[in-house]
Amino acid sequence: MKRAEQAVETRAALIEAAKRLFADRGYLNVKITDITAAAGRAAGSFYRHFTGKEDLLKALLDELTAASDVYAGAAEHRSDFTDPEAIRYHVTAYWRVYQEHTATMVALRQAALVSEDFARTLEQWRRAQLDDLADHVQYVRNPPASPEATLTLLSAVMDAAVQVWTEAPDDKAVEGLTRFLFRALNGTDYAPQA
Repeated sequence: MKRAEQAVETRAALIEAAKRLFADRGYLNVKITDITAAAGRAAGSFYRHFTGKEDLLKALLDELTAASDVYAGAAEHRSDFTDPEAIRYHVTAYWRVYQEHTATMVALRQAALVSEDFARTLEQWRRAQLDDLADHVQYVRNPPASPEATLTLLSAVMDAAVQVWTEAPDDKAVEGLTRFLFRALNGTDYAPQA
């Protein structure tokens, strides 16, 4: 195996081991040596790829962003939040990305609690995510708050729901959130999907 291929494989193994450990123990309870041991790599190999645990977490944040960007670039993406299908699409995307990256999402929040630097990184990322949705609420005639506050509230509702509504079947959760957010934005209900 070539050195470049081995480096790519080692980096991927470290990332996958970190995700498993963060899911099992939480970000704050995992040491770099735990990650390298779980990846079956020498302790020093970690520092050839990452400057520390926060740097690895930034790589996971990049993965999360890329997963989200797939939905944003899809042909079925709609940006008019007066259309329940546009809201459903965004709720579905958020629900799926969160489910696929739960350990990362939890680790991001934990890291932000103990590192002001990482808290700023996470806040910049959140701001960029909301900025990408800014035009989605421009269609809403009478939003419940300013566009920025409305998006912040929508994000908070979805984030809280995905964290606590873990027992709900995906389709029920998506439909419930879609109906809730549509009503919150538009002040009226719509006929649910058949």
